[in-house]
Amino acid sequence: MKRFIPSIVLLLVLQGMVTVFQSSAEEIPTLLVQHETKGKDVLVECIVTGISFRESNQSSQKIGKMVIWVDGKRNREVTTAAFIIKGLSQGTHKVRLEVVKLNNEPYGLVKEFMVNVPN
Repeated sequence: MKRFIPSIVLLLVLQGMVTVFQSSAEEIPTLLVQHETKGKDVLVECIVTGISFRESNQSSQKIGKMVIWVDGKRNREVTTAAFIIKGLSQGTHKVRLEVVKLNNEPYGLVKEFMVNVPN
């Protein structure tokens, strides 16, 4: 029995470490973005984990919104994961998406990408 005690202690420590890593991985919000240019419009789809855009969400999840910037100017705010940036002029534009709290404090989730609107 005495020779099994160190093995049991080691298993308990390892199990605790795995649990800590799993819980911390679930709590870290992430932002993935896909976009496609269609004429003068940019179709954007986002996958945001760990943050909800629904204010009525009563879970323990964080609540937020997304601020859209085009060429360094604030375009608008959205509370959906898919949206369209309409009516961009011809040329290359820098788009910045930032997930923020409802009071505009940043969550630190930012994605930037370039789009080219053809003739």
